[in-house]
Amino acid sequence: MSSPSASPAEGALRFACACGALSGHIAPGSARQGSRIHCHCGDCRAVELHHGCPDPAGTGVDLLQLNPDMVKIDQGAEHLSLLQLSPRGLYRWYAGCCGTPLFNSPRTAKLPFIAIRAALFAEPDSLGKVIARTFIPKKGKPPQHKGAARMTYKLIGRMLSARLTGRWKQTPLFDTETGAPVALPQVLTKAERKALTNA
Repeated sequence: MSSPSASPAEGALRFACACGALSGHIAPGSARQGSRIHCHCGDCRAVELHHGCPDPAGTGVDLLQLNPDMVKIDQGAEHLSLLQLSPRGLYRWYAGCCGTPLFNSPRTAKLPFIAIRAALFAEPDSLGKVIARTFIPKKGKPPQHKGAARMTYKLIGRMLSARLTGRWKQTPLFDTETGAPVALPQVLTKAERKALTNA
């Protein structure tokens, strides 16, 4: 598990939860290596609604896909809390201090992937252009994707690099000695999830 960073590099892009108790940064070059996307899937929308955020229907949730070693938590790591929409669902991290949704991640550190909400940054435009839009709903048809090939290519490249170099072990979300997440997940009931996804 990574330790809090003492002094972010000059030009670091800072993020924080709504109340400011949890904050961190990504290095200046991380945004260029990452992939900014808009996700329109029902689960991402459900998480926003669960935490009382504005409904992202129509716009999607603005996310920056990175490797976990690129994300540094400078203060408030003790507020990291964890939600799952179902027992097999993605880990949906949020700030327990104020309920701000933060990150999405797989359920294991061995898959080095994190998606951080652009809304956490004071200047989301500093994260670069949106390169993909995923799970765009189409009435009577399967969801559509735009830019998915480029997004997937960059995702695989980042994950392979992290695995080969051992950087996958540098994560603020897991204890890589035990493989356990740093917070116990709260799993929504089927009724709770249905209420959100059918909203």
